[in-house]
Amino acid sequence: MIAALALAGVLTWTLWPDGGGKAEGSDKPSGSPSTSRTPTNASPITIGIKFDQPGLGMRKPDGTYTGLDVDVAIYLARALGHDPSAIIWKAVTSPTRETLLTRGEVDLVVATYAITDRRAQQVDFAGPYLTAHQDVLLRADDTRVTSVGDLNGKQVCSATGSSSAQNIPTKIGPDAAVVERSTYAECVQALESWAVDAVTTDNALLAGYAAQATYAGKFRLAGFRLTDERYGVGLPKGSPLRARVDTALEAMVADGSWAKAVEKNLPLLRATDSGTSPTG
Repeated sequence: MIAALALAGVLTWTLWPDGGGKAEGSDKPSGSPSTSRTPTNASPITIGIKFDQPGLGMRKPDGTYTGLDVDVAIYLARALGHDPSAIIWKAVTSPTRETLLTRGEVDLVVATYAITDRRAQQVDFAGPYLTAHQDVLLRADDTRVTSVGDLNGKQVCSATGSSSAQNIPTKIGPDAAVVERSTYAECVQALESWAVDAVTTDNALLAGYAAQATYAGKFRLAGFRLTDERYGVGLPKGSPLRARVDTALEAMVADGSWAKAVEKNLPLLRATDSGTSPTG
């Protein structure tokens, strides 16, 4: 666990239900969260998040943002002295994260960004703020699967070409049938309709899809913890903000804001005691 201590000078703020700030290229703020304490620094900070990842980084139809990554980003912005209304949200995808950081187009990336040695050669990381694990999403009323071996002979869906799909024969079962779809969203739809028996990827992603209102109460996580994926905050190489971001993440854990954000955005993770604390 990240050291549970709040260092002097780091203030505690309440997490808001929706992300403040504005999207890049927009003059209209995407939200106006209220707070009893407003920082004096209204200068902008550009933060990269995913706009299409339920429970983690999602742009809503009304132009506001929601998800665990959004809540972490807002907390960090406040700790760095920026009002949430000054955040410029920039959409990132998995292939563009390093490019945006190395070009200096974003100050931080909070976007299910797993820390790896290869990536750390190009960018700096603070954190981790969450340790995800490859897991399996099942229908809530399907009691056939209680161990990894039970998936042999079952149809297990994952995104085409993903490392999760490649792990199915070795980490799930040599006799599990690999079903690949273009997106995880398609896999979850197939699970709901009984076209497949399970979906596999990081448990944080699975919990995000399951938390959507349309799927309320329909799914459960198996809790298998097949891999460890340490989600960190990406910064440009040599960024002077790295130590301050680490300090803020420690404070977020210590003051309970991190646990509240997980419970709000990814309730299945708490329900399964999924080992997703920053150090797993």
